[in-house]
Amino acid sequence: MKKLFLIGAAVMTFICCQAAQKVDEFTTKSGKKVTITCIKHASMEINYNGTEIQIDPVGFGVQPTTDYNQFPKANIILITHEHKDHFDREAITCVRTPATSIYSNTAVYNMFRNSIPLNNGDSIVYAPDIKIEAVPAYNYTEGHTQFHPKGRDNGYILTLDGLRIYIAGDTEDIPEMEAIKDIDIAFLPCNQPYTMTVDQMVKAAKTIKPKVLFPYHYSQTPVNQAVMKLAGSGIEVRIRAYQ
Repeated sequence: MKKLFLIGAAVMTFICCQAAQKVDEFTTKSGKKVTITCIKHASMEINYNGTEIQIDPVGFGVQPTTDYNQFPKANIILITHEHKDHFDREAITCVRTPATSIYSNTAVYNMFRNSIPLNNGDSIVYAPDIKIEAVPAYNYTEGHTQFHPKGRDNGYILTLDGLRIYIAGDTEDIPEMEAIKDIDIAFLPCNQPYTMTVDQMVKAAKTIKPKVLFPYHYSQTPVNQAVMKLAGSGIEVRIRAYQ
């Protein structure tokens, strides 16, 4: 009981210190709660029924700075690739424990041997109700392929008690998205020349057909245009502070 109280206190401290951040709540097929906290840019916190998951935690490399000491310790950390706005050793150190499972692409693994490398197409069953799949993320537009070459980086599909969350990583609207099915929540990046234009993101959303779309990694891109462009599609667009 004392341990649960301490975890709860850590959560309360985080909420007080990060009050400006938006928390979205979802429910799995068996009624378990999933909360997704917008941190910034490509960083988010997901809590599923007490399992703490950090996506691309970055503290000081992307503004506004984030003190990851204010977060609960993570059970799982997912790192899409090695760019400094996605991979930050100090932030990882703040939220990891010896028991934390850290999954990354091979390039991050080569720099950070505490992670477990996943290639495109690999999957991990972390627990009977938690599955992690690594999927392709890359640029194909001529003149942009050097940013995220095909085969190097990961997107992830996280399945939590049947609730499927697609975290695309840095990618364009690649053909492999045709195979991504039954997505409840999608995070799609939108900032050229590094990821997608608004129209590419809209096309990707119509391909994947998530119930809820969060544009992220968008910098100064006017992602609010996606609300109009996806009107009537059945996809709910939620704009959060993922600049």
